[in-house]
Amino acid sequence: MYCLQWLIPVLLIPKPVNPALLQTHVMFMALYLIGFFLERKPCTICSLVFLAAVFLICYSGIGNCLLWSTNCDTVRCDNG
Repeated sequence: MYCLQWLIPVLLIPKPVNPALLQTHVMFMALYLIGFFLERKPCTICSLVFLAAVFLICYSGIGNCLLWSTNCDTVRCDNG
């Protein structure tokens, strides 16, 4: 479970308040995770624990996900 020490801090990096920087933040996170999984090749248990944590964070509330924006303050959420 040594590989989790490199994955858990990714969940603690705050999203930027400025909506203009959100796309850069998402790109950084995606490239970091892709590079980490290609270079370090974490064990299956670490990968599953990390993916479960991301899933729980993303679906626990609006605007919490680190990989995409579901915040109604930065995008238009009305249906009209």
